[in-house]
Amino acid sequence: MKKELLSSRQLPKPVLYNLLSFTWLKKQIVVEVISSLLIILFIYTALSKLSNYNNFIAQLSKSPFITSYANSIAWSIPAVEIVLSLLLVFNKTRLLGLYASFFLMSLFTAYLVIMLNFSYYIPCSCGGVLQYLTWNEHIVFNSFFIVIAGTGVLLKENTF
Repeated sequence: MKKELLSSRQLPKPVLYNLLSFTWLKKQIVVEVISSLLIILFIYTALSKLSNYNNFIAQLSKSPFITSYANSIAWSIPAVEIVLSLLLVFNKTRLLGLYASFFLMSLFTAYLVIMLNFSYYIPCSCGGVLQYLTWNEHIVFNSFFIVIAGTGVLLKENTF
């Protein structure tokens, strides 16, 4: 009787195990939600940048590190964001889209940190309501999307 009470089937599973033991369906749903959030972010920011293109390019031109590349960057960033959104829509390309989202958000955050530490002037070339965030809020915002993109990669690869 005592032996039955101590069997592993009767002991409660640790909370962490329950949180990490996703079924295939739960993983798919979480990956879908993550992908949807990233799609919304990238489409929103791309359209904001393109709809206010003159302001976007003016802000990029003021950046001390990318001034000479402002024209190229002004079209390439929204284009990359739209392409990433398309990669995230389709299941066959979603893993690539998640990796690329992780990389792009990490790149944006690294650029922001470098600008904060080494630049005398920090223009905000973000689109829409994101331009109203403080620099620390922006880093936290970007970090959130880095974490969810990384989580999406791990779940999509089934290594989590």
